[in-house]
Amino acid sequence: MSPTPARITAVDTYDVRFPTSRELDGSDAMNPDPDYSAAYVVLRSDAPDGAEGHGFTFTIGRGNDVQVAAIDALRGHVLGRPVDELCADPGSLSRDLVGDSQLRWLGPEKGVMHMAIGAVVNAVWDLAAKRARKPLWQLLAEADPAWLVGQVDFRYITDALTPEEALHLLRRGREGAAERTATLRAEGFPAYTTSPGWLGYSDEKLTRLAAEAVAGGFRQIKLKVGADLADDIRRCRVARAVVGPDIRIAIDANQRWNVDEAIDWTRALTEFEPYWIEEPTSPDDILGHAAVRSAVAPVKVATGEHVQNRIVFKQLLQAGSVDVLQIDAARVGGVNENLAILLLAAKFGVPVCPHAGGVGLCELVQHLSMFDFVALAGTTDDRVIEYVDHLHDHFTEPVVIRDGRYTAPTAPGFSATMRPESIAEFTYPDGTFWTADLAQRDADERKGKAA
Repeated sequence: MSPTPARITAVDTYDVRFPTSRELDGSDAMNPDPDYSAAYVVLRSDAPDGAEGHGFTFTIGRGNDVQVAAIDALRGHVLGRPVDELCADPGSLSRDLVGDSQLRWLGPEKGVMHMAIGAVVNAVWDLAAKRARKPLWQLLAEADPAWLVGQVDFRYITDALTPEEALHLLRRGREGAAERTATLRAEGFPAYTTSPGWLGYSDEKLTRLAAEAVAGGFRQIKLKVGADLADDIRRCRVARAVVGPDIRIAIDANQRWNVDEAIDWTRALTEFEPYWIEEPTSPDDILGHAAVRSAVAPVKVATGEHVQNRIVFKQLLQAGSVDVLQIDAARVGGVNENLAILLLAAKFGVPVCPHAGGVGLCELVQHLSMFDFVALAGTTDDRVIEYVDHLHDHFTEPVVIRDGRYTAPTAPGFSATMRPESIAEFTYPDGTFWTADLAQRDADERKGKAA
C-alpha cells in the first residue's frame, strides 16, 4: 500500500506593516509617506520534512488588508494540493490561478488579484527550492531548459517570443554556466543603492549617505525627483559634488510627469549626467516612454516596477520604449511570469536591472538576476540590482552586500521567510508594535484634550 502523499494543509496570511513613513524612508514625488508593508502568506503542509513555502507582495501601507484579502481568495486553489506535484510543476498552479474565470474577471492579469497570485506562486517556488535544498537562483540555473520553458505562459507573447526561441536561449545559456556560477559565488552581483536619494531627506542626509555609498563600493546611486525642479537641480548638484564624475547617478520620477513634462524636466537635469530616468510617465504608456527615450538620449529610459504583466513588457520592448528593463519580484504573477519577462529581455538584448525598493524585495529579486546571469543573459555588463538599506533584519536570510555587490545566497529557498517575532510585532493592527502605538496615540490625545 503506497503512503498517502503529503499535501498543503494551511494557507496562512498576515498583514505586516512597518512605520517607515516616520523617517521618510521610501519617500518620493508620488508617495510622500509610505509605510513599507507585506501581504504575507505561508503555505504549510503535512510533509515529513516540515518545509513551508513563504511569499508576499509589497504595498506601502493603507490597502495592505485588501491585498491580504485577495490572497485569502486563492486559498481554495491551494489547499489539498500534493506537495510533490506542486513542487515538480509550479506552473500548474500558476495556470490554474490565472485561469480561474471568475477571479480573472477582476484583472485580467493585473492589479491586486494578479499580485496575490504572484505571492502564492512565489511561496510555491520557495517551498520547491527548500525541498530541493538549493537557493532558488541555483534551482533555476540548474533546471532542464525544456522544463523551464514549460513553466512559462506564452499566451499573448508568441508574436515576440516563441517557445522554440526560449528553448534556444536557455540552451545557449548553459554554455559557460559553471564558470559563471563560480564567478557569482566568488564576486557576487553588482548593486546600486537608492538609500541616499529619498525625496524627504535633507541635503545633509543626502550628502552623508551618498558619501557612505561610494565608500561602500557602490558605483551607482539613485535620486528621487519630480516634485520641484529647483529642488531637483540643487539635490543633483549636491549628489554629483559628493560622488564625483565617475559614479553613475540614476534619477527616478515615479510616474510623476506627462510626456512633454518628462522630456523638459529630464533635459533640465542633463548637466548632472543622469545615467537613466526611471518611470518618467505612466507605466502603461508604451508610446509615451518611446517618445521620452527618443527625446532625452543619451540619458537612458528605465521602467518596470509597476508594469503589470508580461504583455506590457513585451510591447515596451517591441516599441523600443526602454533602454533598461526593471522587473519586480512581487508585482507580476510570480517567478513563472518573471521567467517570461527575462526571456523577452534576452531576446531583445535589453539589460535587466531589477526594482528592489521595498520590504523583502531585495531578498527576492537577487535570485532572478543571478539566474539571469548564470543561465540566460550570461553577463553583468550594465546590469545592477537596486539595494535599499531598510528592514532586512526582519528576514531569516537577509541579503548580504559586500563592496557594492550582492553576495550569492546559499540557504535553500527564495529568501522570503520573515522572522516569526517580526510578524508578531508588526502585524496590523494587533501586533505588539501597533497595539502599543495606538495606546500611545490615545494617551496623547487624552492628554491634549485635558490641557
